[in-house]
Amino acid sequence: MTTAAVRHVAMLVLQRLLLVALLLALWWWGAARVPSFVLPGPEKVGVALIALWHSDTFTADVAATCQRVLSGFVLATIVGSGLGLTLGASRVLARFFEPVLTLLNTVSSAIWAIFAIIWFGISDATTVFVVFMTAMPLILTNVWEGTKTVDPHYVDLARSFRMSRVQILRKIYVPTILPHFFAGARLAFGFGWRVSLVAETIGSSSGIGYRLRQAADLVQTDQVFAWTVLLVGLMLMLEGGLLKPAERRLFRWKASARPSSTPSVSLQA
Repeated sequence: MTTAAVRHVAMLVLQRLLLVALLLALWWWGAARVPSFVLPGPEKVGVALIALWHSDTFTADVAATCQRVLSGFVLATIVGSGLGLTLGASRVLARFFEPVLTLLNTVSSAIWAIFAIIWFGISDATTVFVVFMTAMPLILTNVWEGTKTVDPHYVDLARSFRMSRVQILRKIYVPTILPHFFAGARLAFGFGWRVSLVAETIGSSSGIGYRLRQAADLVQTDQVFAWTVLLVGLMLMLEGGLLKPAERRLFRWKASARPSSTPSVSLQA
């Protein structure tokens, strides 16, 4: 790592630490001026977080929420990507199903949660379904929009080389769609975490959302804040440890497929 790179990383870390310190200072200042049941201070929330960590159900609740969110997100990624590519490959299907996609994007996650309760009851499927129905249209839309940016000249050239549909998809469509896919996937992942709380609040007997509802019913505001801080931390860890590394890895592969500065696509069978 060069000296310039080290300085850049050090400056970035310093900026993040200053931002965290500023937020904590504002939090402490506000908590000192209102009752603790309205806004508990950072130290009280820290004590509550430690207590949650040592509780008997902590591991099971966190694991349940992560499993539901990741299951819904993976299903949304598979189905959304497949449908997005299908609509991008067929203008007839795209025109026919575009109103359905608009409808899916306008339905609130709370409505999906109500439907899920009716269909699946109090179960893991409720949260998985809500996460899926929230994330899938976002991924589908971004993948579909990505297909529109594919240069048709590359596709025609590939067909002239008698490349199969799978080869055209892998060598032309995938490198072009990747930026759009990851933009939609990261947005969908964030929405999935948020709506999982709604679903677990009304349709689960375990998980972070369920514990949040319990703490709110008992006016345990410090525990509500502790669970919220934990949820944000988990989301950042999973995004930074899963989505971003995958994005860097795939874009490194894309860069290796384009060694020159001039955009090009490999058409070797």
